[in-house]
Amino acid sequence: MKIFYLILSLITTMCAIDMITPIPDNLPYDKTKASLGKKLYMDTSLSKDGKVSCNTCHNIKNYGVDNTSNSIGVDNQLDTPFNTPTTFNSVFNFVQFWNGRAQNLAEQIKGPLFDPKEMGLTPEILLQKINANPDYVKSFGDIYGEISVDNIADAIAEFEKTLITPNSPFDRYLKGDKDAISEKAKRGYEEFKAQGCISCHQGQNIGGNMFQKIGIFQEFPDQSNLGRYEITKKESDKMVFKVPSLRNIAKTAPYYHDGSIPTLDACVQFMAYYQLGKFLNQETVDSIVAFLESLTGEYHDNIQ
Repeated sequence: MKIFYLILSLITTMCAIDMITPIPDNLPYDKTKASLGKKLYMDTSLSKDGKVSCNTCHNIKNYGVDNTSNSIGVDNQLDTPFNTPTTFNSVFNFVQFWNGRAQNLAEQIKGPLFDPKEMGLTPEILLQKINANPDYVKSFGDIYGEISVDNIADAIAEFEKTLITPNSPFDRYLKGDKDAISEKAKRGYEEFKAQGCISCHQGQNIGGNMFQKIGIFQEFPDQSNLGRYEITKKESDKMVFKVPSLRNIAKTAPYYHDGSIPTLDACVQFMAYYQLGKFLNQETVDSIVAFLESLTGEYHDNIQ
């Protein structure tokens, strides 16, 4: 299996030209739905204790994360065994959650709402809360004709379509501005390809488009959460997770599904160790980090 991954890495590296593409400056969305979705996303009253909203863990002023290893949900509980992934650019992911248990944004949204440790609601209580708010009743009536769990999730998903970060320095570089990134970042991109990182982190979201085992060459130390195995119960899915997007990665520490690595340079080094079976010299690590820092895009909140 290790040989297979090594061969795959070499083939992918040889074919790496244009494997990363810029994200669009905007996506089509329904502004009326998105405006309602933003209100729901920010509303702490839509939780059991009235203190937790989507934005609590996925702060839109902080690149869609809270920069903690494990987020705190209702009643001050650790909400999941996972490090909270960013909602920014999540519309480009092929599935949602680290273990891929949701197929799209609307399906993902229902998870935290009804998880007893995250927002702690039931469908019945959520609908009661929405129906008790005259503004929500009017908005849902005007837009959807009725209030339902599916329509609540749809509105929030429509807002999340707006959480994209185009125009990163590296995107500008890909579009032809050769001065958009530093020479160090350019070397880092070449190392990113040469070392095999691009075999998993590629595409429009520079990740988020496949599952991969963590711990290919060296066993990952934290085996408390087995990833896809928790969903499929297939032995081959143990320690398999959705590959995270690297967009805005310099802003979304700590790293890995368990939030165990606090800094980007350590993350790069340990990824090389676990996934590629090698140690990188510090110059190589620093160059790759410079490349990763060039992936920070621009977010403009256009929803009032």
